Amino acid sequence: MSLAIKDDEIDVVIGALRSDLTSFMNEWRPIFSRFHLIIVKDPDLKEELKIPEGFNLDVYKKPDIDRVVGSSTSILFSGYSCRYFGYLVSRKKYIISVDDDCHPARDNKGFLVDAVAQHITNLKTPATPFFFNTLYDPFTEGADFVRGYPFSLRSGVKCALSCGLWLNLADHDAPTQALKPGQRNSRYVDAVMTVPARALVPISGINIAFDREVVGPALLPALRLAGEGKFRWETMEDIWSGMCVKVVCDHLGLGVKNGLPYVWRNDRGDAIASLKKEWEGVKLMEEVVPFFQSVRLPQTATTAEDCVVEVANAVKEQLGSIDPVFARAAKAMLDWVKLWKSVGSSSSSPGV
Repeated sequence: MSLAIKDDEIDVVIGALRSDLTSFMNEWRPIFSRFHLIIVKDPDLKEELKIPEGFNLDVYKKPDIDRVVGSSTSILFSGYSCRYFGYLVSRKKYIISVDDDCHPARDNKGFLVDAVAQHITNLKTPATPFFFNTLYDPFTEGADFVRGYPFSLRSGVKCALSCGLWLNLADHDAPTQALKPGQRNSRYVDAVMTVPARALVPISGINIAFDREVVGPALLPALRLAGEGKFRWETMEDIWSGMCVKVVCDHLGLGVKNGLPYVWRNDRGDAIASLKKEWEGVKLMEEVVPFFQSVRLPQTATTAEDCVVEVANAVKEQLGSIDPVFARAAKAMLDWVKLWKSVGSSSSSPGV
């Protein structure tokens, strides 16, 4: 079972936290030029964007966000959360999302990695969440199921989310990066694996792809730290969103893959200076993980929207009294579902 995915079924979404995208866009030109791009400017960014010509793209800025979303929502689309606005206004079946501090990586043979092509390969081939295949993704060229793998499970399930990795600056938290300031990831592991069902995983928003029609509403901007900053290790929005979408995928019988493709992530930020901002998030994880490990959704929840509402209600009930950040996250999740139904599920795209 393998799906055929066309270029015009794909949107590449880029959250612009820096004004000058010239180098970023030119580095990605050989890969991105085939696709429609959605660039969402961080509403807090004052400078005008610098974008080279030669791309098929739409750019959304603060006035566009205000016009589409309005003021009747608790959702904030600033910082890294601006990319979720791109997920909302896209009308394509598949979304590829890459941070603006990343460049295309090179594999072990020195060839440029086409991250979009690999993400699409991950999404168009089945995932195997119910029985772990020790030889990685059995649907990868040259691989197969190992001895003892049940034939009844070899057809796999639909893969709804592909999580890529990073060379150079790995996605560590601020305490780890501060403790090991010189550590960089130089290991290019040529492998893709399905994350087992009921196993949580810290999904990073740096380099991901997903089936928007199936799980789009479950990738959402909800958990916002009081001191959230403009570096990845100063945020938790993608970690919370990732746990939410993993629970949704498990409930709906969908798969999540991790591994290839890699991107090259540039050095930026001061981990020591960021410690105070992210420490709140590090502590909150001790409450967040047990919650998502134990939450179970009713069989009446048959869509991603249904599942997000159920998770939000459980967050409010079980975590709301522990810290106000959880009550705000629950409200943002419910507001996001309403917004998705009114804007995100429309057949026509909001104009720029």
